[in-house]
Amino acid sequence: MSPADGARTPRDIVAVAVVVPAHDEEALIGPCLAALATAARAVSSQVAVAVSVVLDRCTDGTAAVVRDAVRRWWPRSAVATLGNAVPRTIGELRTLGLDDALRRLGLADLGRAWLLSTDADTRVPPDWMRRHLRHAAAGADAVAGMADLDSPHRLPPDVLCRYTALVDAGMAADAHTHVYAANLGVRADAFLEAGGFPAVAAGEEHALLARLRAAGRHIVTPVDLRVRTSARTRGRAVGGLADLLGSLGAPTPAPGPGPGEWPRTGALR
Repeated sequence: MSPADGARTPRDIVAVAVVVPAHDEEALIGPCLAALATAARAVSSQVAVAVSVVLDRCTDGTAAVVRDAVRRWWPRSAVATLGNAVPRTIGELRTLGLDDALRRLGLADLGRAWLLSTDADTRVPPDWMRRHLRHAAAGADAVAGMADLDSPHRLPPDVLCRYTALVDAGMAADAHTHVYAANLGVRADAFLEAGGFPAVAAGEEHALLARLRAAGRHIVTPVDLRVRTSARTRGRAVGGLADLLGSLGAPTPAPGPGPGEWPRTGALR
């Protein structure tokens, strides 16, 4: 039977690979890696964890902060730092990091590896990896979680109101229609069969989920699997959440999406 038939028996996950792209994130990458370390310790008896931090043409002290964070919170060799000195799309950066982490894990059966994507301005909860693994054990090929804004009160009230309305419009009691690259998981064999993250400048998570859906993969969208991400309006990735928040404060906002449509940003679908 195909995955779409709903009869596939999931294989136990024994390894987790995580990618964290970072472009000039010296102020936020430390807390991000600290939170990831806590989440990794919660599953350390179940799985091996490998993290790849992809430094995208950084000009600040991000690399030094990463080195310090790894020394403080991570076991040796669990985290690798990849330098990127040429322009690459965010989709290529995420795929580059996950390919590296998978290589270091050295797992032959890719159906037993779970890939996680998050962002340098994001903090995951202590049970983040454990919750992803529960969905994988239940048969999910991909999990699209939610992202809450950190310190949303710092946004102008009208911006927060508009953003909240966009989020609420995609929410149901036990599922949602959003996609955040800061909180995305996928089984490694499904990821590779889909060709990885598409090489797009923005919306790479949307494009990946579209490929997985077209292949009949089982995707779940739990409302209670959440991370906390920066509410800044000047971000690092064009077309990401920061750009969306910035656009919501424009004097003359662009026309909103039509029925069933969502902005092509890194935040919402």
